[in-house]
Amino acid sequence: MAGELVVVVNPTARGGRGIRSLDPVLARLRAGGREVSVLIGDSAADALARARTAVAAGPAALVAFGGDGLVHLAVQTVAGTGVPLGIIPAGTGNDIADALGIPRRDPLRAADAVLGGRVRVIDAARISPGSRWFAGVVACGFDSRVNERANRMTWPPGMSKYILALVQELRSFTPIPFTITIDDQVIKREAMLVAVGNTRSYGAGMRVCPDAKPDDGLLDVMILAAMPKTAFLRAFPRVYKGTHTDLPAVQILRGRTVTLDAPDTIAYADGERVGPTPIGCSVEAGALRVLVP
Repeated sequence: MAGELVVVVNPTARGGRGIRSLDPVLARLRAGGREVSVLIGDSAADALARARTAVAAGPAALVAFGGDGLVHLAVQTVAGTGVPLGIIPAGTGNDIADALGIPRRDPLRAADAVLGGRVRVIDAARISPGSRWFAGVVACGFDSRVNERANRMTWPPGMSKYILALVQELRSFTPIPFTITIDDQVIKREAMLVAVGNTRSYGAGMRVCPDAKPDDGLLDVMILAAMPKTAFLRAFPRVYKGTHTDLPAVQILRGRTVTLDAPDTIAYADGERVGPTPIGCSVEAGALRVLVP
């Protein structure tokens, strides 16, 4: 498989609409003179197993065609191996690609970066218990509870489900007592949410950790302290520009290891369910090689 590009595909990206650009992307890659194989799993677990087998054979790159969830899956297979990761954004958010300067709405330009771009060495972080990696953001608090609620809903479809879940969760939500350990510093605080960022954004452009750098050997920790719901709603739009960090309720800290503990709270990483806290996050500098423009 030396020299081969292995493209792992999420056929349900953007509700199945993302797959429409797969054939043009494959044609662009092959027109660049590369041998290309396509990997589609029967399930996420099957796709992960197939991707691990492909990476073990030493391809030129593993290319994730999908959104942040598929990038998250691909990271599990390439982190620490030296095999480069290519990203063809075809999901709803594409926040990891955007943080790395990969065109988030132009799959063909992203394909050109796979063919002729450079390798950028960036960090990734491990989650404990277990050995899961993440490359983007861990979310814990109000946002993860919205995800939990939305994942239990069968209607409405698409992003409308998350908007409805947000409204419903806000009605009953109360601040969560967190214990946050950053390296040797322990913080006990009621908070609306806590985000741990290797990159700056999640949720289709919410710059929750706007100054996070994926190659500085550190994780950014954004703590949004308890606040009235009306103030929370007023502050929420500011996250899309990253200006929420000026608010008195917001604190940004940095560290190499972060532990989050909050009762009855599930953590999500790169939009994927991790499980209940407590969880630990530990950055590993230079664990990923990514093809970028």
